[in-house]
Amino acid sequence: MNKQKPPITIEGIKAAHAERRGEILGKLAEFDNIWKTGSDERLWEEMVFCFFTGGCSAKMGLRSIEAVRSHLMTGNHEDVMNALVGSHRYPRARAGYVIASRTFLEDHCGMRIREKLSSFDDDFERRDWLVKEKGIKGLGYKEASHYLRNIGFKGYAILDKHVLNCLAELNIIDEPKPPNNRSRYLTTETRLKKFADQIEIDFDEMDLVLWSMKTGEILK
Repeated sequence: MNKQKPPITIEGIKAAHAERRGEILGKLAEFDNIWKTGSDERLWEEMVFCFFTGGCSAKMGLRSIEAVRSHLMTGNHEDVMNALVGSHRYPRARAGYVIASRTFLEDHCGMRIREKLSSFDDDFERRDWLVKEKGIKGLGYKEASHYLRNIGFKGYAILDKHVLNCLAELNIIDEPKPPNNRSRYLTTETRLKKFADQIEIDFDEMDLVLWSMKTGEILK
């Protein structure tokens, strides 16, 4: 039988943060380094990782990226789909996301992803573009936030099921139902930011603390 995890409390969050802060800061530094030194190809890889995690798990995303890495820049739909078989739950659909989004980015900005993301002065506009641009497939607000965080941007909440369950246990939200539009996402994100301020934990560290309390690990 799986050991039942203790309920989420403010005291528990503070203790987990103190215990894991070194690992969390190390992970955030890895994300920062991707933006500082990563090529556009690397930024594209991180975007595809987030295509793969939507509706699935981070571990499935990691397995899937390993499987398709050699096809990310030049592979066709069949190449990517076949590589995903056995690694991802939806190989055909996710291969479609990769090819459609790559084609759009090639046409729109010549795959100069860093230049495009740097062109936004407003953090919300940057995320809105990723979500609302019809040429990019597979990024809702959670996935776009995940992507931006993973390439070194700050101030975005990744409201996945683990974080939402924590917020519901803390009565910050009424139920752990994923926010299904921009307004609801921003409302929940703002509540999480206020809570992080109240208990004096950095907002970008908070996400990884809560996620690790539910999963027992810190991934990406």
